Amino acid sequence: MSIGKYEIFHTVVELGSLTKASEALNISQSGVSHAISSLEKEMGFSLLSRNKAGIKLTANGERMLLYIREILYINEKMRQEAGEIKGLEIGTVRLGTFSSISAVWLPGILKKFMEQYPHINVEIMEGKQEELAQWVSQGIIDFSFLLLPASEAIEIFHLKREALYCIVPDSHPLSSEPSIKPERLKQEKLILQNSTREKIYKVFKRNKMNPKISFHLDDEQAIISMVKNSIGTAILPEIALHSMPDGIRNIPLIDDQAFASIGIGALTLKHLPPSAEKFIAAATLWLNEHY
Repeated sequence: MSIGKYEIFHTVVELGSLTKASEALNISQSGVSHAISSLEKEMGFSLLSRNKAGIKLTANGERMLLYIREILYINEKMRQEAGEIKGLEIGTVRLGTFSSISAVWLPGILKKFMEQYPHINVEIMEGKQEELAQWVSQGIIDFSFLLLPASEAIEIFHLKREALYCIVPDSHPLSSEPSIKPERLKQEKLILQNSTREKIYKVFKRNKMNPKISFHLDDEQAIISMVKNSIGTAILPEIALHSMPDGIRNIPLIDDQAFASIGIGALTLKHLPPSAEKFIAAATLWLNEHY
């Protein structure tokens, strides 16, 4: 069974369409169909079911996909290692990220990395924290930026500790405060971000508080917009405050545990492809230079 067939199968699964896979791989749709049929014949069972709704993995296909991803991962790693031996810096980095990192860190990191390694491709997948951890676990991406703690199945490299801030409109009684202790929030209608809510709950518990939580949301810009419209008081990590509109204040939350940690998560940090190792090194250097 050739690596080429595995790559075609994997691309069809990732894109959910024979047509999209054909376009992405620059081969005919009949060539894609033939490769899938040939792979199914060699394995002795169906990998995909096809109907009007599109392409779907069979139960056997799901089982085989785990091994095919691992084979493709090892093959890419071997190709990059061979390039290293020959003095070439090639390969593809597959990384996961979330919106704050994409807006604040990633542009600078990418610029530095692409200037240093112009022949290494970078593929980026943006998602929620649970999605990112799942993509790492499934081998869909090499590693991901994550808010910690993350899944116990993932190895973590810590990058930065982020202070937590209270976000209030200018008209709020707390807006003139230089800092806010958790107990001052007892009567507030709070808006929390899903990615940091467990951390904030621990701060409340530590201060023997049970405040009213009005909303849990993922998108920090939606949270900030709600605050601006006086719907509630939010608590967000510093990195989420990169695009603050007029009319609201961000005030430090004062508590020994009032912080969120950001790291990089991978199935194993010791055996990443060379291109991924280079990207993490570039990211760490950029952060040391700018924070």
